[in-house]
Amino acid sequence: MGLAWQQGPLAGKAVGRFLTPEPLPERLLFAEPLRRRMRVRHGGEWIADSEDVVLLHEPGRYPVAYFPIADVSSDVLAMETRVTKHKDLGVTGWFSVQGTPHAAWRFDDLPSYASILRDRVAFAWRAMDAFYEEDERIVGHAADLYHRIDIRKTSRHLVVRDGDRVVAESRHPLALYESGFATRWYVPRSDVDLSALTPVEGQTFCPYKGLASYYDIGGRRRAAWGYPEAWPEVAAVSGWISFEPDVVDVWLDGRKLALEPGQTVVPHGIDRGLDPDELKGN
Repeated sequence: MGLAWQQGPLAGKAVGRFLTPEPLPERLLFAEPLRRRMRVRHGGEWIADSEDVVLLHEPGRYPVAYFPIADVSSDVLAMETRVTKHKDLGVTGWFSVQGTPHAAWRFDDLPSYASILRDRVAFAWRAMDAFYEEDERIVGHAADLYHRIDIRKTSRHLVVRDGDRVVAESRHPLALYESGFATRWYVPRSDVDLSALTPVEGQTFCPYKGLASYYDIGGRRRAAWGYPEAWPEVAAVSGWISFEPDVVDVWLDGRKLALEPGQTVVPHGIDRGLDPDELKGN
């Protein structure tokens, strides 16, 4: 998912590789200007507002936004005694934000090659009320400029079976290509035997697609899912159903699909909580 997450180029298990004569370092960090206005709310107030945000991509993490301290309200940060050490960027000092502990941090002894992050502070995502680009709320994490979703119409023949029962059959599914993941196939509800699907409690949240609902198929738990109200950017799959090929039998043009590398979502960082609760409080 994106540049350094899942199987992106800078991730620990990248699906591709750089064509260089010498091996790359085990960990590569990448920092770049966001080039978008970003704002932070906490305690019902705007506490940071900047057009000079830097995104830090590091392996296995979502991108993190770093704000110039000059663009943070002067009275909201209080230095803590807590100090940690980043494996690449050195000593990390922590701040409380308007009384919320461990809510922001800064690298206090950066190596020279990382000077782009000097005098910048990052805010723990879940400790803040919300983050915005201009006047629009950003949920999940700072936007990864390298995360992309493409949806393509196709005439391929897709069949889903639970034993001998045909759960879905379509000759016009949609192929959803998403950075860091293998292809997902979505089927219109008209091509699904909806009586085979049992809705289950609980939803998950994707910052690029929206809230996902899940279904059991017979004794196969969470074998299918869909986005009842997908984000506008991926509205083509709104209400459509996708099936997990390692839980239920999915055939594409006569070939049985299997779980491919990149299909499983790995756990996210401790300062992230990609769950439906984050959508509250717009």
